[in-house]
Amino acid sequence: SAASVNAKLVQIAPVDLGTFTHYIDLQGKVDAENIAYVTPRGAGGQVKAVYVKQGDAVKTGQLLLKLDNEIVRQQIDQLNVQLNLAQTLYDRRKNLWDKQIGTEVELLQAKSNVDNLKKQLALLNEQSGMSNVYAEISGVADMVNIKVGEYFTPQSASTMGIRIVNTNNLKLTVQVPENYLHKVEKGSEILITLPDINKTVKSTISVKGNTIDPSSRSFYIEAKIPASKDFRPNQIALVKIQDYEANNTITIPMNTLQNDQQGKYVMVAVKEKDRLVARKRQLSIGQLYGNELEVKSGLEKGDTLITEGFQGLYDGQPVVTSENI
Repeated sequence: SAASVNAKLVQIAPVDLGTFTHYIDLQGKVDAENIAYVTPRGAGGQVKAVYVKQGDAVKTGQLLLKLDNEIVRQQIDQLNVQLNLAQTLYDRRKNLWDKQIGTEVELLQAKSNVDNLKKQLALLNEQSGMSNVYAEISGVADMVNIKVGEYFTPQSASTMGIRIVNTNNLKLTVQVPENYLHKVEKGSEILITLPDINKTVKSTISVKGNTIDPSSRSFYIEAKIPASKDFRPNQIALVKIQDYEANNTITIPMNTLQNDQQGKYVMVAVKEKDRLVARKRQLSIGQLYGNELEVKSGLEKGDTLITEGFQGLYDGQPVVTSENI
């Protein structure tokens, strides 16, 4: 038609109501609820045998390491000889005392000697048992950093030893910038994506820290994640925390929004008489997530938004769509 000769070609899309959700995008990591660094029960000692390899599944009470206890074993052998002798002397004193020979003091002294040696022997046996290092929790030995011949002590256990991770109880930990302090709450829904295995799980925040880290200006949150053979402690996780949702609302692509002296606006196509014309609509906008912009007012369901070709359009200018050509 003649009216469409000077009309500008545009693309349009109907305006409809939907749900707008805003997320906070952060990065966190997978952590284990139970991580145990294996330690010797005594002062430690030289490693004589290692019974576990990195990646092995271990159970509570399983023998992991054997430490040198040769000196203690020699002391036990010597004490056993002394105890046998003391027991023999006591038995003889007892026989004599039963025949009313000797004194009660000599008998009591012999008995006391036997009792003292038994106590010493019990202590040495306990000390010898400390050369066996057992697993305190069940899980996976994800670090085995100790070899035969090296010294294993409580002080070096975290760097040179065995670490057990219980992979049945995993959690997500995230540092959240302090400006979200009142937007992120315990119970908030989150989406957790593990990019290296391309897996996404839903969870809710179970712990929210009460203090702000002065160096990073952030607080920490935790969320439980289901047990899976694919999940490992220290895996990187991309986290979306839902902090806002609006139902029955209008959203527009961010790139359709324009600015002038009056404020923010979009162009819509309106049927006037027998032709389409562009009309300017001033908007009040809400939040932005990705390319979706929440519209608080200025558009209604049933309006027709100009999504392409809106640059340079003026209010009242004739427009045409590819269907109308």
